[in-house]
Amino acid sequence: MYAFGHMKRRCFCTLLLFAAAGLAAGQNRTANSGAWSGTIVYSSCDADEAFAESSECTTKAPGAKLSLYDDTNRVMYGLEPQAPAAGHLGDSVTIRGTLNGDTIRVASLKPMSIGLPVGQKAPAFSLPDQFGHTQTLDTMKGRKGTVLLFFRSADW
Repeated sequence: MYAFGHMKRRCFCTLLLFAAAGLAAGQNRTANSGAWSGTIVYSSCDADEAFAESSECTTKAPGAKLSLYDDTNRVMYGLEPQAPAAGHLGDSVTIRGTLNGDTIRVASLKPMSIGLPVGQKAPAFSLPDQFGHTQTLDTMKGRKGTVLLFFRSADW
Protein backbone atom coordinates (compact mmCIF):
# COMPACT_ATOMS: atom_id res chain seq x y z
CA MET A 1 0.00 0.00 0.00
CA TYR A 2 2.88 2.37 0.80
CA ALA A 3 4.39 1.90 -2.69
CA PHE A 4 1.06 2.61 -4.39
CA GLY A 5 0.41 5.72 -2.26
CA HIS A 6 3.96 6.94 -2.89
CA MET A 7 3.47 6.42 -6.64
CA LYS A 8 0.14 8.29 -6.62
CA ARG A 9 1.73 11.19 -4.72
CA ARG A 10 4.66 11.28 -7.19
CA CYS A 11 2.28 11.29 -10.20
CA PHE A 12 0.18 14.04 -8.61
CA CYS A 13 3.34 16.11 -7.92
CA THR A 14 4.45 15.68 -11.52
CA LEU A 15 1.06 16.77 -12.84
CA LEU A 16 1.07 19.86 -10.62
CA LEU A 17 4.62 20.75 -11.65
CA PHE A 18 3.75 20.79 -15.32
CA ALA A 19 0.45 22.55 -14.78
CA ALA A 20 2.38 25.30 -12.96
CA ALA A 21 4.95 25.43 -15.76
CA GLY A 22 2.14 25.85 -18.32
CA LEU A 23 0.61 28.72 -16.35
CA ALA A 24 3.99 30.41 -16.01
CA ALA A 25 4.62 30.06 -19.75
CA GLY A 26 1.31 31.81 -20.49
CA GLN A 27 2.24 34.89 -18.47
CA ASN A 28 4.20 36.49 -21.33
CA ARG A 29 1.00 36.75 -23.37
CA THR A 30 -0.13 39.90 -21.59
CA ALA A 31 3.00 41.87 -22.51
CA ASN A 32 3.04 44.26 -25.47
CA SER A 33 5.83 42.31 -27.12
CA GLY A 34 6.41 38.61 -26.66
CA ALA A 35 5.56 35.21 -28.03
CA TRP A 36 2.18 33.63 -28.73
CA SER A 37 1.53 30.02 -29.67
CA GLY A 38 -1.46 28.52 -31.39
CA THR A 39 -2.87 27.46 -34.73
CA ILE A 40 -3.02 29.44 -37.97
CA VAL A 41 -6.66 29.72 -39.11
CA TYR A 42 -8.77 32.06 -41.22
CA SER A 43 -10.36 35.06 -39.56
CA SER A 44 -13.74 33.90 -40.88
CA CYS A 45 -14.06 31.57 -37.89
CA ASP A 46 -14.36 32.57 -34.25
CA ALA A 47 -12.59 31.19 -31.18
CA ASP A 48 -15.40 28.69 -30.43
CA GLU A 49 -15.21 27.28 -33.96
CA ALA A 50 -11.41 27.14 -33.79
CA PHE A 51 -11.59 25.33 -30.45
CA ALA A 52 -13.96 22.78 -32.02
CA GLU A 53 -11.60 22.47 -35.01
CA SER A 54 -14.39 23.46 -37.39
CA SER A 55 -13.74 23.21 -41.11
CA GLU A 56 -14.80 26.89 -41.28
CA CYS A 57 -11.39 27.76 -39.86
CA THR A 58 -9.47 26.32 -42.80
CA THR A 59 -11.93 27.33 -45.53
CA LYS A 60 -11.14 30.60 -47.29
CA ALA A 61 -14.04 33.04 -47.16
CA PRO A 62 -14.25 36.41 -48.94
CA GLY A 63 -12.22 38.97 -47.03
CA ALA A 64 -10.82 36.41 -44.57
CA LYS A 65 -7.23 36.82 -43.45
CA LEU A 66 -4.86 34.44 -41.71
CA SER A 67 -5.09 34.68 -37.93
CA LEU A 68 -3.61 33.01 -34.88
CA TYR A 69 -5.96 31.05 -32.63
CA ASP A 70 -4.33 30.92 -29.19
CA ASP A 71 -5.85 27.76 -27.77
CA THR A 72 -4.44 28.38 -24.29
CA ASN A 73 -6.49 31.56 -23.84
CA ARG A 74 -9.11 30.88 -26.55
CA VAL A 75 -8.30 34.17 -28.26
CA MET A 76 -8.07 35.05 -31.96
CA TYR A 77 -5.32 37.45 -33.07
CA GLY A 78 -5.00 39.19 -36.39
CA LEU A 79 -1.57 38.91 -38.03
CA GLU A 80 0.31 41.63 -39.87
CA PRO A 81 2.04 41.22 -42.17
CA GLN A 82 0.33 38.12 -43.58
CA ALA A 83 3.36 36.79 -45.51
CA PRO A 84 5.04 34.95 -42.57
CA ALA A 85 1.82 32.94 -41.94
CA ALA A 86 1.28 32.04 -45.60
CA GLY A 87 1.69 28.31 -46.12
CA HIS A 88 1.04 27.52 -42.44
CA LEU A 89 -2.78 27.19 -42.46
CA GLY A 90 -3.74 24.62 -39.83
CA ASP A 91 -0.20 24.44 -38.41
CA SER A 92 0.72 24.92 -34.76
CA VAL A 93 3.19 27.78 -34.55
CA THR A 94 4.93 30.18 -32.19
CA ILE A 95 4.86 33.81 -33.25
CA ARG A 96 7.13 36.49 -31.83
CA GLY A 97 6.16 40.08 -32.28
CA THR A 98 4.31 43.03 -30.81
CA LEU A 99 0.66 43.04 -29.79
CA ASN A 100 -1.35 46.12 -30.75
CA GLY A 101 -4.99 45.68 -29.74
CA ASP A 102 -5.94 42.25 -31.08
CA THR A 103 -3.34 42.20 -33.87
CA ILE A 104 0.17 40.80 -33.61
CA ARG A 105 2.83 42.59 -35.65
CA VAL A 106 4.78 39.48 -36.67
CA ALA A 107 8.57 39.57 -36.24
CA SER A 108 9.06 35.79 -36.65
CA LEU A 109 7.03 32.62 -37.00
CA LYS A 110 8.29 29.12 -36.20
CA PRO A 111 6.39 25.85 -36.55
CA MET A 112 5.97 24.12 -33.19
CA SER A 113 7.07 20.61 -32.53
CA ILE A 114 4.87 18.85 -30.02
CA GLY A 115 6.80 17.05 -27.31
CA LEU A 116 10.36 15.85 -27.18
CA PRO A 117 11.78 13.62 -29.89
CA VAL A 118 11.96 9.98 -28.83
CA GLY A 119 15.09 9.38 -26.76
CA GLN A 120 15.81 13.06 -26.04
CA LYS A 121 16.39 13.83 -22.38
CA ALA A 122 13.92 16.24 -20.80
CA PRO A 123 15.32 19.66 -19.92
CA ALA A 124 16.30 20.37 -16.33
CA PHE A 125 13.63 21.97 -14.18
CA SER A 126 13.16 23.02 -10.58
CA LEU A 127 9.64 23.73 -9.31
CA PRO A 128 7.81 23.58 -5.98
CA ASP A 129 5.30 20.75 -5.49
CA GLN A 130 1.99 21.06 -3.65
CA PHE A 131 3.83 20.75 -0.31
CA GLY A 132 6.34 23.51 -1.12
CA HIS A 133 9.23 21.06 -1.64
CA THR A 134 11.47 21.69 -4.63
CA GLN A 135 11.22 18.96 -7.25
CA THR A 136 13.67 18.42 -10.10
CA LEU A 137 13.99 15.90 -12.90
CA ASP A 138 16.38 13.94 -10.68
CA THR A 139 14.09 13.94 -7.62
CA MET A 140 11.19 12.69 -9.77
CA LYS A 141 13.21 9.89 -11.38
CA GLY A 142 12.10 6.38 -10.51
CA ARG A 143 14.02 3.08 -10.64
CA LYS A 144 13.02 2.49 -14.27
CA GLY A 145 13.08 6.09 -15.44
CA THR A 146 10.49 8.83 -15.56
CA VAL A 147 7.41 9.45 -17.67
CA LEU A 148 6.62 13.12 -18.20
CA LEU A 149 3.14 14.11 -19.30
CA PHE A 150 2.47 17.57 -20.70
CA PHE A 151 -1.07 18.89 -20.79
CA ARG A 152 -1.62 21.94 -22.94
CA SER A 153 -4.90 23.74 -23.27
CA ALA A 154 -6.82 21.49 -20.94
CA ASP A 155 -10.37 22.81 -20.73
CA TRP A 156 -10.81 22.56 -16.96
